[in-house]
Amino acid sequence: MKTLKFPSAQTILFIIAGLVTLLTWFIPAGKYDTLSYDASTNKFTRLSLDEETTLEASQGTLETLNIKIPVEKFTNGDIYKPINIPGTYHKLEAQPQGFLDFVKSPIKGIIEAADIIFLVLIIGGLIGILNKSGAFDAAIAQLAKVLRGREALLIVLVTTLVALGGTTFGFAEETIAFFPILIPVFLAAKYDAIVGVACIFLGSAIGTMCSTINPFSTIIASDAAGINWTTGLYGRVFMLFLCLSITIAYIISYANRVKKDPTKSLIYDQKEQIEALFSLKDSSHIKFNWRLKLALTLFTGAFILMIIGVSMLDWWFVEMTTVFLIAAIIIGFVIKISETEFIETFVSGASDLLGVALIIGIARGVTVLMTDGLISDTLLYYASDLTTGMNKGVFSSTLTIIYSGLSFFIPSSSGMAVLTMPIMAPLADTVGIGREIVVNTYQYGLGLFYLVNPTGLILASLAVAKINYSKWLKFIMPLFGILTLVTLIVLAVASYL
Repeated sequence: MKTLKFPSAQTILFIIAGLVTLLTWFIPAGKYDTLSYDASTNKFTRLSLDEETTLEASQGTLETLNIKIPVEKFTNGDIYKPINIPGTYHKLEAQPQGFLDFVKSPIKGIIEAADIIFLVLIIGGLIGILNKSGAFDAAIAQLAKVLRGREALLIVLVTTLVALGGTTFGFAEETIAFFPILIPVFLAAKYDAIVGVACIFLGSAIGTMCSTINPFSTIIASDAAGINWTTGLYGRVFMLFLCLSITIAYIISYANRVKKDPTKSLIYDQKEQIEALFSLKDSSHIKFNWRLKLALTLFTGAFILMIIGVSMLDWWFVEMTTVFLIAAIIIGFVIKISETEFIETFVSGASDLLGVALIIGIARGVTVLMTDGLISDTLLYYASDLTTGMNKGVFSSTLTIIYSGLSFFIPSSSGMAVLTMPIMAPLADTVGIGREIVVNTYQYGLGLFYLVNPTGLILASLAVAKINYSKWLKFIMPLFGILTLVTLIVLAVASYL
């Protein structure tokens, strides 16, 4: 009898899409009215069903709508997406999604996620060009020598640096680029690929979960809650230090077991396959000359430029993708590769990450089904109603769990903030706690479920290293339990301070 094999990432997402399609037949359709600001006319636009109303962009208008947010947050661009208006939820005629909607959802998702998909493919091409030169192999061999006996330092540095990116500017989707680059480094240090994935993915996850100055979660959520983003900052810094320390200790514990006995690896049966995938081979014959050093410098510079652009120059996917495309072309000239070979190598490198790109698109398709089925706002409405009459500690814990559940349906942090904060933040007033606690429950709830959320980035991340989702769950669940317990305790205590 054959043992049952856990489904692939694509199959898992198709199953989830099928379940969401069924939910649209049972969950009532409904929607909140939304309010958006038009800078060109300096007016608010209220959208109710299919009816648009133009309103004066003033504090008085917001107070009339029971939106406790300073009008400046709209006019200066801090809140740039439509927000839900409290108390305006109304049921609508059901929009159950059928079989045709189900099969079209991944296509719609791929189209909607085209920006990040092209970023992933271009990065794949860039990595293919650099791999062709042998620069990676030579650099990894030298790095392995430098770190010999101090490999744990690699875990601390990578996880911490990625977490700093997550907590400051929401370093998440961009991390996809680092898996094919850094996993070979961890393999050369005698760890397994799970350690590499964990350092990058968990670094990003903990950083964004405990965001401090991240404009895409902390700042936009605080604005939508009607408070200054610095309110509760020290508590989030404490949580960042606490959760990051726990996570690093957990990764090092697993990594040391693998290093001491490779058979303890959760993916030991894939050892040869993964090493072949990342082309671990003898690089002693490769001369690390000035061309390879310059190519590696240009490659590293592209990522530094991307980080500067996103955090300081208001760049997004188009600009990031352009940087990597230009870097690939310049590196091609540096390593003196012919035009035909450049195209073939670039396309081959892009195709290596095509599976990852498709996973991202299919995951976005799940969100499309919920939006078209008009069930997202219904889930939010009943979730907010659930917390009525709770005491402070129970309220904060319950809201964290609710946000974890909602993040399955709304994985976007900025989207979740603008949709839910105008509804959830006023609940803090009725319970007698600060609104920053609600902002924290939003961040921690999203962050905790992000560790395992199949509609987030974990499946795409695992696909780079060909690691099955079931192996990740075995690795992450003890840490997930520890972080959940710590988070709920800290939130409960903070609610009474």
